[in-house]
Amino acid sequence: MHILYIHQYFRKPEQGGALRSYYLSKALVEAGHTVELITASNGPKYYQENVAGIQVHYLPVAYDNSFGFLKRIGAFLSFTFRSIKLAFSLKNIQLCYATSTPLTVGLVAIALKKFRQIPFYFEVRDLWPEAPIQLGYIRNIWVQHLLYIFEHYIYRQADKVIALSPGILEGIKSYKSSQEIFLLPNMADCEYYTPVTPTRNSFNEPFNICYIGTLGRANRVAFLLEAAYACQLNGLTQVKFMIAGTGAETAALQKLATDLKLENITWVGHLNRDQVRQYLALAHATYTSFDTKPILQTNSPNKFFDSLAAGKLTIVNTTGWLQHLVEEHYCGFYADPTKPQDFVEKLMPYLQNPDLLLEAQQNARRLAVEKFSRGKIAQEYIQLFPKVN
Repeated sequence: MHILYIHQYFRKPEQGGALRSYYLSKALVEAGHTVELITASNGPKYYQENVAGIQVHYLPVAYDNSFGFLKRIGAFLSFTFRSIKLAFSLKNIQLCYATSTPLTVGLVAIALKKFRQIPFYFEVRDLWPEAPIQLGYIRNIWVQHLLYIFEHYIYRQADKVIALSPGILEGIKSYKSSQEIFLLPNMADCEYYTPVTPTRNSFNEPFNICYIGTLGRANRVAFLLEAAYACQLNGLTQVKFMIAGTGAETAALQKLATDLKLENITWVGHLNRDQVRQYLALAHATYTSFDTKPILQTNSPNKFFDSLAAGKLTIVNTTGWLQHLVEEHYCGFYADPTKPQDFVEKLMPYLQNPDLLLEAQQNARRLAVEKFSRGKIAQEYIQLFPKVN
């Protein structure tokens, strides 16, 4: 089957970032399908590249996490219209697979279905527009209403809808038959990450907690700084925090760290994939951070699954399925982000008991291998498509 994959933020392994689309597209190719993928680049012109058998089309549409809301919308629309034009020029496409965000990629799939009778699958990484509405980006009630209509129309038009978390799946159920919705969470790359962690034998030995990801409004990494401040106030000088990433909130977060006189924070900046692995190898635990908006409790962040694959004590500040996972499998804990002292109290047993820490780390790796390994998720993904004869 000749499949057109639409993903505005496609990344290659050497670039780092979320690699879900790379591995899923590669799995399709290995299963005998032909895959062409349309994405965006910050370069000045259109070009093509063959990536692991995937024919990737790069459209010159700049995007950065520091963009304001209107500039982001402009990038989304530019990518959408350029993608429609390019998609209509491609020959022999039999199926379109579109992955959000942004939701506007659904326009490409709908155009192909309406004018070329090409069916499509729609992958939902975030419930959009609910997320930007709850975060306060979209306040106009009429715009909200139109975006909800558009979202539900995409779900109804899609031949299959793929949800990345149970919460996202629940958000779709009202608009799609349950037989046409599939849960396919993010993957843990157990082949790339190995469970390497500095040994701790006593309470006072260094304990490193790593945050790797975007420093954006939705992530609200200020919660982590407040936890770091609580550790400092409690005299836990052995607890160190490494923050790796960039985003619109970087300057504000660094100012907050200065205002709090934090001495336990290291700012790392953007890391490529190999560097992420190196820093995770230095960490005993990771912290997954999101704002407290209800919609963000449904997220399926790739760095959470990297933490499991690397065998780390996995700390989350969201309720919902991430909390359920770490508590059910004894591989981490939930800390109420509005109560920094809660973080200290729940971290303390792992500082005091090296065996408990090691057990949690081993449980994290076991969960990654048994439930979320790249090979397992890729095989489940392939089953969504017709078999190649």
